[in-house]
Amino acid sequence: MSNYVLGIDFGSDSVRCLVVDAADGREVSTAVHYYPRWQRGEYSSAAENRYRHHPLDYIESLEGAICEALCLAGEEVAASVKGIALDATASTVAIVDRKGTPLALREEYAENPDAMFVLWKDHTAIDEADRIKALAKEWHTNYTKYCGDTYSCEWAWAKMLHCVKSSPELLSDAHSWVELCDWVVAMLAGNTTPETIARSRCVAGHKALWHKEWGGLPEKAFIDEVDPLLGEFLPHLYTATHTVDHCAGRLSKEWASRLGLSEGIAIGAGGVDCHVGAVGAGVREGVLVKVIGTSTCDVTVARAETLGNKIVRGICGQADDSVLPGYVGIEAGQSAFGDIYAWFRRIMEWPMRYIAEADESLFGKILPMLTAEAEKLQLSENDIVAVDWFNGRRSPDESARATGAIVGLTLGTSAPQLFKALVEASAFGSRAITERLIEEGVAIEEIYAVGGISKKSPYVMQTLCDVLGMPIKVVRSEQVCALGAAMFASVAAGIHATVEEAQRAMASGFSDEYHPNLERKSVYDKLYARYLKIGKAY
Repeated sequence: MSNYVLGIDFGSDSVRCLVVDAADGREVSTAVHYYPRWQRGEYSSAAENRYRHHPLDYIESLEGAICEALCLAGEEVAASVKGIALDATASTVAIVDRKGTPLALREEYAENPDAMFVLWKDHTAIDEADRIKALAKEWHTNYTKYCGDTYSCEWAWAKMLHCVKSSPELLSDAHSWVELCDWVVAMLAGNTTPETIARSRCVAGHKALWHKEWGGLPEKAFIDEVDPLLGEFLPHLYTATHTVDHCAGRLSKEWASRLGLSEGIAIGAGGVDCHVGAVGAGVREGVLVKVIGTSTCDVTVARAETLGNKIVRGICGQADDSVLPGYVGIEAGQSAFGDIYAWFRRIMEWPMRYIAEADESLFGKILPMLTAEAEKLQLSENDIVAVDWFNGRRSPDESARATGAIVGLTLGTSAPQLFKALVEASAFGSRAITERLIEEGVAIEEIYAVGGISKKSPYVMQTLCDVLGMPIKVVRSEQVCALGAAMFASVAAGIHATVEEAQRAMASGFSDEYHPNLERKSVYDKLYARYLKIGKAY
């Protein structure tokens, strides 16, 4: 009998379920369900940088995606599923009560955005993050030294403090907090008690200041000094964490019935979407995986003996065993990539929305038209240059307060020229990350790309390749994060002994490869130098 596994990927807009044959990685079926409340624009405000998901969106979409994927796969496949594992955006975190119930699932808090999951790209907690990183520099232990010597408003502690400060009415029931990937695993296993659920090493090490050097999370004295409100959470959190190859629980009777699966099948520990996607892509030492979508996440691994005592400057984090067991996981990224192009499209379509007879089908043609015209433009060292910090700067050297810039505009500047500069800016930001990793002694011998943009935009990918001056391989799988989760499920279920063994058996290979144009690279070197100069002055 074949052994099948489910890989579940919780993204910003939807949840995806992939049914995979664990023997060879064959993708049997897939289903995507969009979050209904999120699609309607509820609970979020772009003007305030507030992005929230109601937990019901996750529950309903998870059930819908799994049931649809299994229906497509057939009853025989569904009966042969041996394991489930999942990834989620991070830090996407929510306050829970004593039972581990997100507060928004309680009637009295159902419409309060601070009781919901705070999405990874929510930037409402800038002041709280500043407080944490300032205090860490003064404390006897620098708890931020393994996350680029900073702390981001995109991470757990800052977000949870902001929520309880903004909505003090939550305090009477605010017992603990959970990351999305941990909560879904616990929900499927039927045990959401905060003190006993399995917490992911992957997300704790990169988003919550967990490290074995200081025995887990920061000490209570530090958390209390940040704000006593945070200290109330600490006794109900965790010390131990679990790596991605760990079986974190077994599917409960209730969820087995709801999903049409066998009770008791293995559930793997959760992980950060981009880290799990890197595993699905085939990350190993010397390989940098770039997950390219609305934002980017750059992930690689290194052996502890290779890094020694090195702490990589200005990145999002490095944590032992966080991506692949036995390696130090290293993460960097850009807060906006595809989001920059989407912003420019909204600017371009704005007047069209005020024309009564406007054909909205034209909106989807804006970026393809801009791309076609941008490809025709001559490349010159005198071209306009943009800085890509439209949603702050994640790496290198995090600054949520940083903003974007466009320099060199004239009355002759055209829309395609602006779009070209924005594409180049996103590539320059990527180059800054890659160069920082190499400067810090992290081996980068190959680059793999995954995510929607890597599949949809040859223009963006070739520009990125030319700017980096390195070949880029595009991973074949359309659902590489879900595929990585499926690999973890196969290990949790005992089908494969290690994650590396699962990678060898289940990897999808590559669909495309880009090679740099060295003549264009020489021009981009000059434009990149201007990008760096503008960034320093700005």
